[in-house]
Amino acid sequence: MNHHRESSKAVFFINPPRFAASSPTHRRVFDRSPMSEKRDCGHRDGDCERRRWYRRLFAGFLFLIVLVLIVFLIVWLVLRPTRPRFYLQDASIVQLNLTAGSGLLTSVLQVTISSRNPNDRIGIYYDRLVVYARYQGQQITNSLMLPTGYQGHNDVTVWSPYLFGPAVPLPPDLAAALYQDQHAGYVFLSVRIDGRLRWKVGTWISRRYHIHVNCPAFLVLDSSKPYAPDAGSYFYRFQFQQYARCSVDI
Repeated sequence: MNHHRESSKAVFFINPPRFAASSPTHRRVFDRSPMSEKRDCGHRDGDCERRRWYRRLFAGFLFLIVLVLIVFLIVWLVLRPTRPRFYLQDASIVQLNLTAGSGLLTSVLQVTISSRNPNDRIGIYYDRLVVYARYQGQQITNSLMLPTGYQGHNDVTVWSPYLFGPAVPLPPDLAAALYQDQHAGYVFLSVRIDGRLRWKVGTWISRRYHIHVNCPAFLVLDSSKPYAPDAGSYFYRFQFQQYARCSVDI
């Protein structure tokens, strides 16, 4: 009898009850239902709801930004907007007189500039255009207003204005540089255009944009027409060397 009681006790300790494996801690580890999330928030339900609202707001803003970028990409692919192209076709120095000693420059130039709108679906309104000539950063002619208007798709506009610079004072170093260039037989000028334009797509017209055009003009001395002094001034005959494409900044 005693032997039977001892064996029963041994069996009791070797085989523990099955319900012991299902502990409260075990249930908490695997229970991830929405109700458990609310229980985890406890008295901070307002904080959880605020975090969910912030996530939704951020997702909405992100979706809006992506949508706007997609629309801009589609519009750009359809329209392919391109800035207008300017060319300096010709430049003639009618008069370039540098008075010795005083540094006064009197100049008369005729330039031929063309503008082309390369866009197939975009028109251009030129609201204001002024043209002038510069030498080493110094403006040597007065600014002249160019005729403005609408330029249609792939249209070309040509201007041939005269630029006048009556007795423009040059700094001594700039006057000396121009004197040396004239005797060397070449002059490098730049023809500048500043103004404003608007884009037109269908019936929509954009706001005004600034446009800056820089056309390099390289002129060489015409050996068939040498310079002639006249009362302390020197008249040089220069000819345009090369058809040039202008840089355009909008």
